[in-house]
Amino acid sequence: MKQPAAPVWRSDKLAAMGSSIFAEIQAWKQEAAQRGREVIDLSIGSPDRAPSLEIRELLSRSVLQEDQYTYPSSQGTPAFRKAASAWLKHRFGVDTNPETEILALMGSQDGLAHFAQAVCNPGDLAMVPDPGYPIYAGALQLAGVEPWLLPLREENGFMPDLTKIPEQIWQRTKFLLLNFPGNPIAVQADLTFFTELVALAKKHNVLIVHDAAYSEMGFDDYRPVSILQVPGASEIAVEFHSFSKSFHMAGCRIAFLAGNAEAVGALRDLKSNIDYGVFLPVQLAAAAALEHAMASGTERETALLYEKRRDVFTAALEAAGWTVKKPKATMFIWAKLPEAFRQDHNAGDSRQFARKLLLSTGVAVVPGIAFGQQGEGYVRIALVQEAEVLTEAAARIGAFLLQEADV
Repeated sequence: MKQPAAPVWRSDKLAAMGSSIFAEIQAWKQEAAQRGREVIDLSIGSPDRAPSLEIRELLSRSVLQEDQYTYPSSQGTPAFRKAASAWLKHRFGVDTNPETEILALMGSQDGLAHFAQAVCNPGDLAMVPDPGYPIYAGALQLAGVEPWLLPLREENGFMPDLTKIPEQIWQRTKFLLLNFPGNPIAVQADLTFFTELVALAKKHNVLIVHDAAYSEMGFDDYRPVSILQVPGASEIAVEFHSFSKSFHMAGCRIAFLAGNAEAVGALRDLKSNIDYGVFLPVQLAAAAALEHAMASGTERETALLYEKRRDVFTAALEAAGWTVKKPKATMFIWAKLPEAFRQDHNAGDSRQFARKLLLSTGVAVVPGIAFGQQGEGYVRIALVQEAEVLTEAAARIGAFLLQEADV
């Protein structure tokens, strides 16, 4: 008698989530360690600093209070939402209603992962950038939403060419998601671009979703802007803001969504069926971080930290024989593969390069293909180590390039 097939306890959707390369990188790290390499991990964008001592002390005191362990509201406390609204006014001159236009989230990835399920139906279409942060397209897979990939190419300065989007795609699109300054590419959008985008969105009745996780990490003379600064943008746009990078609070898992009340409310209603919100002491600490930044004028401290690391690392890389473009924002460098590793059309096998680099030197970076087909030929390098460690990483890379040149 034929035996029944063994059950498969795994959703087909997981195959399209784009996480396989990150699992590969983890395996490469283990292989490199087994070979005796001391790993310098520049792959995952996890901040290596802690929040300020004042924030940690406030968090410590709060968690000892007996009344902090009830279910929090999935919308966020009134105090947190008011602080977020006040900060948007302080930082961007944007007015928001904290009751209807602000939503607390368990990190921006949590909000991004659920957003399509809140505003779309299966079979709808959404535009997302390529290359882009993996959850952008992954969230569409979870929601049964069809992706239309908006290419970000070097010849266009990695900016999306809105004129190349077909009219039939505009007509079918429920929302368009963009990320300025971006991950993996630190692209800078100005208010002129956002104004044009808002006008197109209103023309086609398309919601704009702007991931502004790196809004406080602009370098040199660049200060990132908010799409909500465009007059009337809240009629057609929402924006995600994160505490992970700006305030070194990645492990706290807190962020907020601001903008169009209907879209914010849709995600709020979905979240109210999924979870009970962010731990109350974390909301208290996050609100305090915003209030401290507004009162002290120290909101540029994180940007200055990463700006210094950028300068040290890119100079060390250039001395080692690999010239990369200096980003104007974020904690990432988007680097074209060294000349010897490029193939036809200035592309190359980024996965092969990243693996060989890690096993040979212990320096871990992310192959650009992890972020979409347009990412091939590049790697993403995270500035998540102190300057002296980045200098050591650059020296190892330089020795690797010399070795490869002799092969």
